[in-house]
Amino acid sequence: MGGRLGGPDGEDTLDLRLPDQLLAHVQEVGTGPGSARPGTAGTAPLTSALPTADDLLDGIAGRGPIATPVGVFQLVPVRIERDLTLVSRWMNDAAVAEFWALAGPQAATEEHLRGQLVGDGRSVPCLGVLDGTPMSYWEIYRADLDPLARHYAARPHDTGIHLLVGEVSARGRGRGSVLLNAVADLVLDTRPTCARVVAEPDLRNIPSVAAFLSAGFRFSAEVDLPAKRAALMVRDRSLRHLL
Repeated sequence: MGGRLGGPDGEDTLDLRLPDQLLAHVQEVGTGPGSARPGTAGTAPLTSALPTADDLLDGIAGRGPIATPVGVFQLVPVRIERDLTLVSRWMNDAAVAEFWALAGPQAATEEHLRGQLVGDGRSVPCLGVLDGTPMSYWEIYRADLDPLARHYAARPHDTGIHLLVGEVSARGRGRGSVLLNAVADLVLDTRPTCARVVAEPDLRNIPSVAAFLSAGFRFSAEVDLPAKRAALMVRDRSLRHLL
Protein backbone atom coordinates (compact mmCIF):
# COMPACT_ATOMS: atom_id res chain seq x y z
CA MET A 1 0.00 0.00 0.00
CA GLY A 2 1.52 3.28 -1.01
CA GLY A 3 0.98 6.79 0.25
CA ARG A 4 -1.51 8.85 -1.68
CA LEU A 5 -0.31 12.36 -2.50
CA GLY A 6 -1.23 15.02 -5.01
CA GLY A 7 -4.40 15.02 -7.04
CA PRO A 8 -6.54 17.88 -8.29
CA ASP A 9 -6.99 20.91 -6.10
CA GLY A 10 -10.45 21.82 -4.95
CA GLU A 11 -12.15 24.28 -2.68
CA ASP A 12 -15.50 22.53 -2.21
CA THR A 13 -14.35 20.32 0.65
CA LEU A 14 -15.49 20.60 4.24
CA ASP A 15 -13.28 22.88 6.32
CA LEU A 16 -12.86 20.32 9.07
CA ARG A 17 -11.56 21.76 12.32
CA LEU A 18 -9.95 19.80 15.10
CA PRO A 19 -12.72 17.84 16.89
CA ASP A 20 -13.34 18.65 20.54
CA GLN A 21 -12.30 15.13 21.52
CA LEU A 22 -9.03 15.53 19.65
CA LEU A 23 -8.41 18.86 21.31
CA ALA A 24 -8.93 17.14 24.64
CA HIS A 25 -6.52 14.42 23.57
CA VAL A 26 -3.58 16.79 23.11
CA GLN A 27 -1.99 19.05 25.69
CA GLU A 28 0.30 22.05 25.83
CA VAL A 29 3.89 21.35 26.71
CA GLY A 30 6.93 23.49 27.36
CA THR A 31 10.42 23.20 26.02
CA GLY A 32 12.13 19.84 25.69
CA PRO A 33 12.00 16.84 23.37
CA GLY A 34 8.30 17.27 22.65
CA SER A 35 8.26 20.99 22.04
CA ALA A 36 8.21 22.87 18.76
CA ARG A 37 11.41 23.40 16.85
CA PRO A 38 13.13 26.78 16.82
CA GLY A 39 11.18 29.46 15.03
CA THR A 40 7.79 28.54 16.49
CA ALA A 41 7.73 30.93 19.42
CA GLY A 42 4.20 31.86 20.31
CA THR A 43 2.77 28.63 18.87
CA ALA A 44 1.16 26.40 21.47
CA PRO A 45 2.83 22.98 21.02
CA LEU A 46 0.63 19.93 20.84
CA THR A 47 1.47 16.44 21.95
CA SER A 48 -0.46 13.20 21.83
CA ALA A 49 -1.04 10.74 24.61
CA LEU A 50 2.09 9.12 25.96
CA PRO A 51 3.32 6.37 23.63
CA THR A 52 3.49 2.76 24.75
CA ALA A 53 6.95 1.47 25.50
CA ASP A 54 6.56 -1.61 23.29
CA ASP A 55 5.37 -0.02 20.04
CA LEU A 56 8.68 -1.00 18.31
CA LEU A 57 8.87 2.53 16.88
CA ASP A 58 10.36 4.43 19.81
CA GLY A 59 7.21 6.41 20.54
CA ILE A 60 7.31 8.25 17.22
CA ALA A 61 3.63 9.19 17.37
CA GLY A 62 4.19 10.96 20.68
CA ARG A 63 6.78 13.40 19.31
CA GLY A 64 6.30 16.87 17.88
CA PRO A 65 4.88 19.22 16.94
CA ILE A 66 7.01 20.11 13.93
CA ALA A 67 7.37 23.59 12.50
CA THR A 68 7.27 23.37 8.68
CA PRO A 69 7.09 25.95 5.88
CA VAL A 70 3.39 25.12 5.45
CA GLY A 71 2.42 25.27 9.15
CA VAL A 72 2.77 23.46 12.46
CA PHE A 73 2.36 19.73 11.93
CA GLN A 74 1.64 16.92 14.41
CA LEU A 75 1.18 13.17 14.15
CA VAL A 76 -1.66 12.13 16.49
CA PRO A 77 -2.31 8.40 17.04
CA VAL A 78 -5.65 7.25 15.65
CA ARG A 79 -8.47 6.40 18.05
CA ILE A 80 -11.22 4.45 16.35
CA GLU A 81 -14.08 5.87 18.40
CA ARG A 82 -13.00 9.39 17.51
CA ASP A 83 -11.51 9.10 14.03
CA LEU A 84 -13.22 6.25 12.17
CA THR A 85 -15.82 8.36 10.41
CA LEU A 86 -13.22 10.83 9.18
CA VAL A 87 -10.71 8.24 7.97
CA SER A 88 -13.45 6.22 6.28
CA ARG A 89 -14.64 9.34 4.44
CA TRP A 90 -11.13 9.88 3.16
CA MET A 91 -10.86 6.25 2.05
CA ASN A 92 -14.02 6.72 -0.03
CA ASP A 93 -12.55 9.65 -1.95
CA ALA A 94 -12.08 8.39 -5.52
CA ALA A 95 -8.44 9.54 -5.77
CA VAL A 96 -7.58 7.78 -2.50
CA ALA A 97 -9.60 4.62 -3.16
CA GLU A 98 -7.71 3.94 -6.39
CA PHE A 99 -4.54 3.21 -4.44
CA TRP A 100 -5.70 2.27 -0.93
CA ALA A 101 -8.58 -0.05 -1.91
CA LEU A 102 -10.51 0.59 1.32
CA ALA A 103 -13.59 2.26 -0.14
CA GLY A 104 -16.97 1.04 1.05
CA PRO A 105 -18.57 0.74 4.48
CA GLN A 106 -16.80 1.96 7.60
CA ALA A 107 -16.27 -1.66 8.60
CA ALA A 108 -13.53 -2.01 6.00
CA THR A 109 -11.60 0.94 7.39
CA GLU A 110 -12.24 -0.17 10.97
CA GLU A 111 -10.83 -3.62 10.28
CA HIS A 112 -7.73 -2.05 8.73
CA LEU A 113 -7.17 0.25 11.71
CA ARG A 114 -7.86 -2.38 14.36
CA GLY A 115 -5.40 -4.74 12.71
CA GLN A 116 -2.67 -2.25 13.60
CA LEU A 117 -3.99 -1.08 16.95
CA VAL A 118 -4.30 -4.57 18.42
CA GLY A 119 -1.05 -5.78 16.89
CA ASP A 120 2.45 -5.81 18.34
CA GLY A 121 3.15 -2.16 17.59
CA ARG A 122 5.05 -2.63 14.35
CA SER A 123 2.69 -0.16 12.62
CA VAL A 124 1.21 3.02 14.10
CA PRO A 125 -1.76 4.70 12.35
CA CYS A 126 -1.93 8.47 12.83
CA LEU A 127 -3.85 11.53 11.81
CA GLY A 128 -1.73 14.30 10.33
CA VAL A 129 -2.88 17.56 11.93
CA LEU A 130 -1.74 20.77 10.23
CA ASP A 131 -2.32 24.04 12.10
CA GLY A 132 -5.00 22.33 14.20
CA THR A 133 -6.84 20.71 11.28
CA PRO A 134 -6.78 16.94 10.57
CA MET A 135 -5.90 16.70 6.86
CA SER A 136 -4.00 13.46 6.28
CA TYR A 137 -3.62 9.86 7.38
CA TRP A 138 -0.23 8.25 8.05
CA GLU A 139 1.09 4.83 8.90
CA ILE A 140 4.61 4.66 10.33
CA TYR A 141 5.74 1.04 10.30
CA ARG A 142 8.71 -1.25 10.76
CA ALA A 143 9.51 -2.12 7.16
CA ASP A 144 12.02 -4.75 8.26
CA LEU A 145 9.21 -6.61 10.08
CA ASP A 146 6.64 -6.09 7.31
CA PRO A 147 5.89 -8.42 4.37
CA LEU A 148 7.59 -5.73 2.26
CA ALA A 149 10.91 -7.04 3.60
CA ARG A 150 10.49 -10.15 1.44
CA HIS A 151 10.70 -7.99 -1.67
CA TYR A 152 13.83 -5.91 -1.06
CA ALA A 153 17.12 -6.10 0.82
CA ALA A 154 15.74 -4.88 4.14
CA ARG A 155 18.04 -3.73 6.92
CA PRO A 156 17.30 -3.87 10.67
CA HIS A 157 15.08 -1.00 11.80
CA ASP A 158 14.17 0.21 8.29
CA THR A 159 11.11 2.40 8.89
CA GLY A 160 8.33 2.79 6.35
CA ILE A 161 5.77 5.48 5.60
CA HIS A 162 2.28 5.19 4.12
CA LEU A 163 0.41 8.43 3.52
CA LEU A 164 -2.77 9.85 2.08
CA VAL A 165 -3.85 13.48 2.01
CA GLY A 166 -7.54 13.25 2.79
CA GLU A 167 -8.76 16.82 2.43
CA VAL A 168 -8.95 17.85 -1.22
CA SER A 169 -8.05 21.46 -0.46
CA ALA A 170 -4.82 20.30 1.19
CA ARG A 171 -3.53 18.53 -1.92
CA GLY A 172 -1.06 20.00 -4.34
CA ARG A 173 1.07 23.14 -3.99
CA GLY A 174 3.95 21.06 -2.61
CA ARG A 175 2.42 20.42 0.82
CA GLY A 176 2.85 16.66 0.57
CA SER A 177 6.58 16.93 -0.11
CA VAL A 178 7.09 19.34 2.78
CA LEU A 179 5.26 17.07 5.21
CA LEU A 180 7.04 13.94 3.96
CA ASN A 181 10.35 15.67 4.51
CA ALA A 182 9.30 16.68 8.02
CA VAL A 183 8.09 13.20 8.97
CA ALA A 184 11.19 11.52 7.52
CA ASP A 185 13.30 13.87 9.63
CA LEU A 186 11.13 13.04 12.65
CA VAL A 187 11.73 9.32 12.09
CA LEU A 188 15.50 9.79 11.88
CA ASP A 189 15.54 12.09 14.92
CA THR A 190 13.40 9.71 16.99
CA ARG A 191 14.90 6.39 15.90
CA PRO A 192 18.73 6.52 16.06
CA THR A 193 18.88 2.82 15.12
CA CYS A 194 17.09 3.52 11.82
CA ALA A 195 19.47 4.12 8.91
CA ARG A 196 16.80 4.37 6.20
CA VAL A 197 13.24 5.56 5.75
CA VAL A 198 11.44 3.71 2.95
CA ALA A 199 8.16 3.85 1.05
CA GLU A 200 6.53 1.85 -1.73
CA PRO A 201 3.97 3.96 -3.59
CA ASP A 202 2.20 2.47 -6.59
CA LEU A 203 4.36 3.04 -9.65
CA ARG A 204 1.31 4.49 -11.45
CA ASN A 205 0.87 7.13 -8.76
CA ILE A 206 3.12 9.71 -10.39
CA PRO A 207 2.23 12.58 -7.99
CA SER A 208 3.14 10.38 -5.01
CA VAL A 209 6.46 9.26 -6.47
CA ALA A 210 7.29 12.87 -7.36
CA ALA A 211 6.48 14.02 -3.82
CA PHE A 212 8.84 11.45 -2.30
CA LEU A 213 11.60 12.52 -4.68
CA SER A 214 11.05 16.17 -3.72
CA ALA A 215 11.25 15.15 -0.04
CA GLY A 216 14.77 13.75 -0.42
CA PHE A 217 13.93 10.12 -1.18
CA ARG A 218 15.69 8.35 -4.02
CA PHE A 219 14.16 5.86 -6.41
CA SER A 220 15.80 2.54 -5.55
CA ALA A 221 13.95 -0.11 -7.59
CA GLU A 222 10.68 -1.34 -9.01
CA VAL A 223 9.24 -4.12 -6.86
CA ASP A 224 6.39 -6.50 -7.56
CA LEU A 225 4.13 -6.64 -4.51
CA PRO A 226 1.02 -8.82 -4.22
CA ALA A 227 -1.39 -5.97 -5.07
CA LYS A 228 0.74 -3.64 -7.18
CA ARG A 229 3.99 -2.82 -8.89
CA ALA A 230 5.65 -0.32 -6.61
CA ALA A 231 8.42 2.23 -6.67
CA LEU A 232 10.77 1.53 -3.76
CA MET A 233 11.72 4.95 -2.40
CA VAL A 234 14.59 5.26 0.10
CA ARG A 235 15.86 8.15 2.20
CA ASP A 236 19.28 7.44 3.68
CA ARG A 237 20.43 8.84 7.00
CA SER A 238 23.98 8.97 5.62
CA LEU A 239 22.91 11.42 2.90
CA ARG A 240 20.83 13.62 5.19
CA HIS A 241 23.45 16.35 5.40
CA LEU A 242 23.22 16.80 1.63
CA LEU A 243 19.48 17.55 1.59
